[in-house]
Amino acid sequence: MSTARDLIIVALDVEPSRPPERGDLSLALAGAEAYDLLRAELLELDGDRIVPRLLPQVGDPLLAEAATSLVRQVPYETLEDWLWRRGRGLARVYLTALEQEGQVTWERSRWLPFRGGRTVLSDTGARQRAAYRWAADEPVLLTLAAAVGIRDEMTAAEPGITDDAVLTVLAAVHDAVMELEAVRQRRAIEDAAFANVWRGA
Repeated sequence: MSTARDLIIVALDVEPSRPPERGDLSLALAGAEAYDLLRAELLELDGDRIVPRLLPQVGDPLLAEAATSLVRQVPYETLEDWLWRRGRGLARVYLTALEQEGQVTWERSRWLPFRGGRTVLSDTGARQRAAYRWAADEPVLLTLAAAVGIRDEMTAAEPGITDDAVLTVLAAVHDAVMELEAVRQRRAIEDAAFANVWRGA
């Protein structure tokens, strides 16, 4: 079971609270991978650093790629650095994998047949599994989805997470998404200021 795959399927399948930014989704996918590797005991956390463990066979090729890319030299990599490094372009990687597996197709417009379109999920076991986790209010999946705007933030009445390592991963994802949003806002302000100068405002 891959939380990252379930997350991107949910992102494609659920009407979001707000359209997720691709960079936000990439960071959350990296966090989902970290959670799955933690759950599979392929890594552990020492404070904010990722300590790799033995590397047994991993069924999911993208999760196996994530496991083999872990930094294995002391002082190891921080969780924050992992999210930014592993997350770079990760949404596109997962979407491409789903396309190659026949999990999604592109629905083209009859008016614009050569200009892309929208992704359409196939009715597969992976989609059913993701829908089941979503309907079951699985807290890690819900928290990651909330971080990127697919759903609203979790409420106190919803099931909580008690594992400290998992909470650390989810908090790191939230902080990284907030940092990325701050970068976007700063760039927007700088671009607006430059445009004003250019117009002589």
